[in-house]
Amino acid sequence: MTPTPSTEPDSGGLAGLRVVAFESRRAAEMAELIRRHGGTPLVAPAMREVPLSENVAAFEYLARLETGAIDVVVLMTGIGLRTLVDTVSAQWPPQRVAAALRRATLVARGPKPVAALRELGLQPDVVVPEPNTWREVLATLDAQLPVTGKRVAVQEYGVSNTELLAGLTARGADVDRIAIYRWALPDDLEPLRAAILALCDGTADVALFTSATQVYHLFQVAGADAERVRAGCRRVLIASIGPVCSEALRQHGLLPDLEPAHAKMGQLVGEVAWRGRQILAVKRAS
Repeated sequence: MTPTPSTEPDSGGLAGLRVVAFESRRAAEMAELIRRHGGTPLVAPAMREVPLSENVAAFEYLARLETGAIDVVVLMTGIGLRTLVDTVSAQWPPQRVAAALRRATLVARGPKPVAALRELGLQPDVVVPEPNTWREVLATLDAQLPVTGKRVAVQEYGVSNTELLAGLTARGADVDRIAIYRWALPDDLEPLRAAILALCDGTADVALFTSATQVYHLFQVAGADAERVRAGCRRVLIASIGPVCSEALRQHGLLPDLEPAHAKMGQLVGEVAWRGRQILAVKRAS
């Protein structure tokens, strides 16, 4: 039987390795995971969540839901739904948001939107299975909920997924993009610049990415040094949390060396500790 990687410490599986990570919301937890496996963390938050300052679109969206003008809601993330509830809470209590959502067919992209819906007392009508990319969203809708002639609201998760929007339109849906929050660069860019320098000068051994937006922001800040970042990443182990993140890496000319079986931060670090040295040795020898 093939052993299963553990998220528990493995007696220094990352010992002697400098691990760059771009996690923001759970930066302290990421650093601790790396230390527990013996690595030296360089955690450089690459993004921050910014609720939209003008919430007119959010209120208009809820009003259309309340009148039954939207047939299907695709919930891309749990935090997107929670942010919506928080954003409108002064005028729309959670019970009213839940009642409005209940009028539409609810599609959850994986377990996190499911959990957020349950907090409102709601259950999804359709759940998209792992790995939860836009391809699975479209395939699940094709199999369970054809959208031809329906008005579909896609509650976005910080950046627009053009492939998903185009796929829905091609299937005959009338698509609304609902931007509940957006991603911005961190206020303090110095840690991110330090991580870029570590990748460029060869002092990093591992690079951990836990979202596609981290990839976009890395190259945005790198600017004219983008090619040096790519060259540096050829010498390090690149670990991606999942298919969406891996796709963003490929778009920027980077090939992920490792992707965990499940898109969880602990499992990502655990698998790097378990298999990373072997992968890194092969990569640096080639």
